Amino acid sequence: MNSRLSDACDGLRLRTAGSILDSSSTELGFKRKKNHHIWVSILSLFIWGIVSITATVGFAPTALALEYNKEILVEADFSGRDLTDSSFTKANLRQSNFSRANLNGVSFFAANLESANLEGSDLRNATLDSARLVRANLTNALLEGAFAANARFDGAIIDGADFTDTLLRPDEQKKLCKLAKGTNPITGRDTRDTLFCP
Repeated sequence: MNSRLSDACDGLRLRTAGSILDSSSTELGFKRKKNHHIWVSILSLFIWGIVSITATVGFAPTALALEYNKEILVEADFSGRDLTDSSFTKANLRQSNFSRANLNGVSFFAANLESANLEGSDLRNATLDSARLVRANLTNALLEGAFAANARFDGAIIDGADFTDTLLRPDEQKKLCKLAKGTNPITGRDTRDTLFCP
């Protein structure tokens, strides 16, 4: 009888130990799955972060306002670039190339643009106050709404330039009227008409 009882107790112990082992392996399996899910979540967040940053940088606007204030940029090449709202205040830009550049809202306050190439550039709403545009090439340039008080245009080429609503000193306006000819290919306006030449 004692041996049967002992065998039964041993069997019960084995079953209990087996169920404890089963439950601990089940718990271990749950922990592994839980850890796996945590790592998968962290990895997916990391990948989404990289994708978001790449998408943001990849689709960022090409026009970033830059500051070139007081820089010496003699003979620099900015042709065809989008420089919207950038600043070249008091910069030395002598003989620089801005042909076909988007210079909308750019500040050239007191900048030296002597002999600069601004052919076909978009200078709408630009600040040209006190700028030196002596012998600058402004062929077919758009200067609509530009602020050019105290700007100097001695010897500038302005064939086809559009000066609509450009603020100029009366004496500079008279000088420009002596040079004015041509029609702007984008706006279709005659340069002389945009300068209110007699």
